[in-house]
Amino acid sequence: MRRLLTALVLTVSLAASAWAGDCRRDAVDLRGDWGQLRFSVEIADTPQSRSRGLMFREQMPRMAGMLFVYEAPGRASFWMKNTLIPLDIIFADRTGLVTRVHSNAIPGDLTPIDGGTQVYAVLEINAGLAERFGISPGTQMRHQVFDDGPALWPC
Repeated sequence: MRRLLTALVLTVSLAASAWAGDCRRDAVDLRGDWGQLRFSVEIADTPQSRSRGLMFREQMPRMAGMLFVYEAPGRASFWMKNTLIPLDIIFADRTGLVTRVHSNAIPGDLTPIDGGTQVYAVLEINAGLAERFGISPGTQMRHQVFDDGPALWPC
């Protein structure tokens, strides 16, 4: 019984250490008091890719999203023009700290969605998932793009 318990502890420790070092360009990790999770993402880090975003997409896999990355922190505002699927929009600062969450953005709505003044990255995911998982201001985001600055949760 003791060997089984030791093996279980070792397996859990190895899995946790593997998770900790497994930063990928096509994935964003989030963690909070509720635990941690991962979304597969496309990166929008040029003016053209940020402008296009998720427009004209008819669907997106459940645990997928798009990570918008800016050259420097600043004011960011989004709208849902030509966006066909409802989204949760998660704004983060240069450290990877989530500062705002806009839930259930309405497809086609032209009302600006303000992210604040120190936005460095924005994660768009399927609507309802932020609430379901507990993603809120204070949640930490991990991705390689935060490692050039004072990342709260480095890769």
